[in-house]
Amino acid sequence: MTKDEIIKNNLDLHAEWMKYVFDNPDVLDRIPKGAVVVILPEDDEALYSENYKVLEENRKKGIPVFVVRMKTPRPRISNIEIIAA
Repeated sequence: MTKDEIIKNNLDLHAEWMKYVFDNPDVLDRIPKGAVVVILPEDDEALYSENYKVLEENRKKGIPVFVVRMKTPRPRISNIEIIAA
């Protein structure tokens, strides 16, 4: 998995996480101050492994970690039409 793939896939996870947070803002109260949020995708072993490394690195440094487990969001196909003026 390339660094670009890791970034893109994590951005997709982050977008889905943010949607969840907007619908359930009380979850933010459960995140410890100064914690790193690490999302572990249940259905993507390669990305899970990469993100787990981030989790472990932060734990070793004594940084609190808030772990979110979720499935990878399905791509949404939008009906966007761009019309030149």
